[in-house]
Amino acid sequence: MPSLVLGLPRQDSRAARLVSFVAIVGGLAILRGIFAATIDLRVDEAYYWTWSKESVISYLDHPPLIAWCIRATTFVFGDTNFGVRFTGLAAMLAMQLVQADIVRRLLGDGRHVVLAVLLPEASLDYGLGMAKVTPDIALIPFEMAMIWSLVRLWQSDDLRWWLPAGLFGGLALMSKYTGILLLPAVLAFALVPSWRRKHLASPWFWCSALAVLLVISPMLYWNATHDWASFRFQLDRPPQVDGWSGRFLGDFLGQQFVMVGVLLLPIAMLGTMMMALRGYRGLAPVPILLSTAVIFPFAFFVEHGIDTRVGDSWLLFAWPLGFVCAVLNLKQWNAESRSHLARVAPAVMIFAIATGVAFVVATELYYIAGTANYLGKDDPIGKEAGFASVVADAEAKRKDIGAAWFVTTDYRMYSMLRWHLKDEVPVAQINERARYIGFREPALDGPVGLYVAPTYSRQRALFDNTGAVLETVGEADLMWRGTRYGGYALQKLTGWKPELSPAPGDAFYVASPN
Repeated sequence: MPSLVLGLPRQDSRAARLVSFVAIVGGLAILRGIFAATIDLRVDEAYYWTWSKESVISYLDHPPLIAWCIRATTFVFGDTNFGVRFTGLAAMLAMQLVQADIVRRLLGDGRHVVLAVLLPEASLDYGLGMAKVTPDIALIPFEMAMIWSLVRLWQSDDLRWWLPAGLFGGLALMSKYTGILLLPAVLAFALVPSWRRKHLASPWFWCSALAVLLVISPMLYWNATHDWASFRFQLDRPPQVDGWSGRFLGDFLGQQFVMVGVLLLPIAMLGTMMMALRGYRGLAPVPILLSTAVIFPFAFFVEHGIDTRVGDSWLLFAWPLGFVCAVLNLKQWNAESRSHLARVAPAVMIFAIATGVAFVVATELYYIAGTANYLGKDDPIGKEAGFASVVADAEAKRKDIGAAWFVTTDYRMYSMLRWHLKDEVPVAQINERARYIGFREPALDGPVGLYVAPTYSRQRALFDNTGAVLETVGEADLMWRGTRYGGYALQKLTGWKPELSPAPGDAFYVASPN
């Protein structure tokens, strides 16, 4: 196989190769850290930061673990971009270490361990995306730890490994509900091979289920005391079109090629499918576990994408296991086949890693050091990078008109106002109050407020019959590198104080998924 550390001749010492490998991974981690510290927080990241400032045990949109992580990291690093995003940087390292150890245990080959570590570095989803805070980046390390525990169980035949698997599985569910999509893989691992009776008869298997319930009990308690609001919120996602739409499915598949990698996506899918064939034909527990943990979530979101938009991060938790499948399959394929494809597969993977890493680095440098906007209004970072200026304009106008507080009907602007003003001025989203169950209500003292809303959606109908008087006093443009992404209307609000604790079902209470 060609040298896995590019630029080093084959005869170089193992120590030199190791130093070069560590330097490459360390350099990429430092660049990712610079990106995390310098690029503006995106709206959802600021939204999760607002959660971390509240003393509640769960939330309407998601389970609580991402908020708890942000609270811990901002306690250490302060309310800074780096403080909010440190969880993602740590999760990337944890994911790579667990991937490496799984491959080491199953193959015992250092070259393939190197591949397992470098594959996520070559993907935008991880090489860059793990610097963005989402519930997925809390899910991934616990999911990987759960899979690692089951690999240890298979290796040792010690059924006590079910207990840490259950604990890590519970923490995965405390991060994001999509962790439940891993359950079919775990059940297939336990029940499809011939050892099923041993597991079903073991108290450790059932203790793992109890461990899951124990870990997720805070989230279950919160839901039980709030009419199962979060579960109903997530499940109530009506189709966005009648029948089916190729546009949503095409968008989903296109996102995967861009974010995973034009070459890496087929490599991961091929490795996963070949691993599944070997696993289910031979009733091999680990291949069944790893492949099903990728195939089932992917199939679920393909079906979901027929009539509904699929978020760009929703499958983020599956591809690390797809990369593990690809690496394991690479060695097995070489051992089993003399075909031309099997012979060239190592070179193809190394080329995909090299070009992918170069693309990730170029993208990070474009945002960190660049000044141009080549993607125009389609730039995903640019769409959310100009809020500091919008908030500054709104704050100046608030002082100018003598307003004492801000209100909005947009959770994005609510989050950005709180983030950039660091709660120095009261801010409230007057609608979708279900998002803020248990939050402290800001003190909207004084007769004048400033209403900030997107110019395309001012939600004027909400103010009917409230007695509110709205007077337009300005507008702020959302700009990034010379491109205008939208505008926000600034309106003086008098004659009405928002009700921040409306009854469930009230027009100001009901929230809908993004």
